[in-house]
Amino acid sequence: MQLLAFAVIAASTGALLARLVPSTGSVASLLPLWAGLIAPVALLLARARPTGIVRFRATDLMWGLGLGLLLRLIQGASERADLQPFPTVSAAGGPFSGAWWIEQGLAAGVVGPMVEEFFFRAVILVLVYRLLRRVTGAVAASVAALLCSAGSFVLIHQVFAPLSVSAAVQLLLVGALCAAVVLLTGRIWGAVLAHVVYNVTFLGLGLIGSFAS
Repeated sequence: MQLLAFAVIAASTGALLARLVPSTGSVASLLPLWAGLIAPVALLLARARPTGIVRFRATDLMWGLGLGLLLRLIQGASERADLQPFPTVSAAGGPFSGAWWIEQGLAAGVVGPMVEEFFFRAVILVLVYRLLRRVTGAVAASVAALLCSAGSFVLIHQVFAPLSVSAAVQLLLVGALCAAVVLLTGRIWGAVLAHVVYNVTFLGLGLIGSFAS
């Protein structure tokens, strides 16, 4: 319970500090948030030593690739992407510059998904599940943990920019399916890879759109 409370306080503090940083589109504006999310992860790994959740299996690759592509296809279908122009990306020096690869490719494509998945799935999901399992049973605890994990995932994005209904629903779906993978496999890497694939495919489409425009 104490670790869960610390996670909520650390994430809230990180989000608040990140909001105070001028929004320049650079990685620097995300560092306070990442710090707030990483601190509970580090504490959990140090205190609880959940070796099972960080174990990697080859099937995690299939979970990650399949789920990430499925989520992107659902997002495209829900927003009628076939009727829309390709998205484009922008960064100082152009979309193919070193700045873009750091600020968008590395931050949004790799670091962001990893930090978010470890916090929302390895910390929030696991702690809520453990807290409720003995009281409500495994099934009810799984459902509650999934909803808490996915709901807080949407909320942290809402803090930085108002979300449309469709965007909020899509993020809720991403959070819910990633949480479901962790609950089904007992490991975090399928969710991490799914989130990475989901973000990277959008960045890839943006590069194609920028190159074609």
